[in-house]
Formats: sequence, structure tokens, C-alpha cells
Amino acid sequence: MIEIWPAIDLIDSTSVRLTEGKYDSKESMPRTAEEAIAFYSKFKQVSRIHVIDLIGAKNQQPTEADYIEQLVSLTHLPIEVGGGIRSVETIESYLNKGVEYIIVGTKGIQDLDWLKEVTNKFPNKIYLSVDAYVEKIKLNGWLDDAGIDLFDFIEKINTFPLGGIIYTDISKDGKMSGPNFALTGKLVQSTSIPVIASGGIRNKDDIDQLDALNVHAAIVGKAANTDAFWEGIE
Repeated sequence: MIEIWPAIDLIDSTSVRLTEGKYDSKESMPRTAEEAIAFYSKFKQVSRIHVIDLIGAKNQQPTEADYIEQLVSLTHLPIEVGGGIRSVETIESYLNKGVEYIIVGTKGIQDLDWLKEVTNKFPNKIYLSVDAYVEKIKLNGWLDDAGIDLFDFIEKINTFPLGGIIYTDISKDGKMSGPNFALTGKLVQSTSIPVIASGGIRNKDDIDQLDALNVHAAIVGKAANTDAFWEGIE
């Protein structure tokens, strides 16, 4: 069964959501991060919580580490963290704070030698966030074009001991219009690394369709803040 990883995106220690990654689209979520963690922890299908430091991603260095350490203490579920993580020292600092899994993005995409180094040092603990506008990979909190095709890039990292690849189609993110099933399914077929779908997931039907594509897990953001999404989910 596909796993559900609810997302908590942080700006100034506040749970927010962006649309298409645009910072001026910020809207606060109805639950605080603390309330969201307590709520999500009740569901069996939720196997971890996905936390992103949005300002860290934008500024290329973590800004919410101390607050995230507080969140870790609130749940029995593992927490994965991303946003501005670009050094072994930062990875080790988060792991020492009780964070279970680490998400890297821009640094891992731009520097494959570094990505290989950290995945070998922390096997299956590192998740690579590949954010693309359809197939064009974006960097630095979705602000810059990497000039790299999604599938050309995946070929280069197939042998790395990654925990998984988190694929977000930015054109779908925050719109509640459904994920990009076709591209996500194609990505699953192109790699042996577990694929995690993110962006646009609306309801249990979307979850079931991703499950049928052999997607390992689904990261759910805006929809997870609605009671309707959780109907029929254990």
C-alpha cells in the first residue's frame, strides 16, 4: 500500500502553502504545525511527516532547525526535512536533532560528486527532491531553471543509494488539480529508486491512482488540511 507523507511547509515557524512555488502566493494553513502533527499522527497510512524550510530553500541555508527540533519531539512518526541543506555538517546536525531523513535538492542536482558522497555516507537516509516544471528541472526554491531534462538526470543517479526521489511537478503544486500521473508513472518505470509523488494531490482517488502506478509514497500538502481528504483513509 502506498504511504502518505503529509507536508508542513514553514515560513517564520508558520505552516503555509505556496502555489507553483511562488513566495508571494503564501497562505497560512488552518492548523499550526504542532496541530497538524498531532492530527496526522492518528492515521495508520501516514508513515512520516514531510517538513520543508521554505526560507532555507530560498536563502540556501537552514533557518528553522531549532523549531524543527521541537516538532520532532511531538510525534512518534519519523520526520524528514528539506530546505537549504547543502553540507555534510548540516545533514549531521539535523540527524543529531532527531530528524530521521534528509531531503536535498539544488546542491544534489548541481553537484553529483557531492550527492554520491552523502548518499554513500548516509545510505537510504537521503532523499533527492527533483522539482520540475513538467520535465524541466528547477533549482533554488523553484526560482531558477537548471537547464536539465528530468529523465536525462535520473539516468545519472540510478546507482546512488538514495532513499528515494521526490518528484514535484511545479505546474500542479498547490492547485488541487491532481498530480501529473503520466510523468510520475514514466519516472517509476525509469528507475529502481523509490519514487515519491508530490504536487496537486487532491483526494483518495488520486492516492489510489498513484498506488496503481507503483509510486512508493505520496506527499500531500494543501489537501491534507481538509477533512474531506482523510475520508476513507485509515
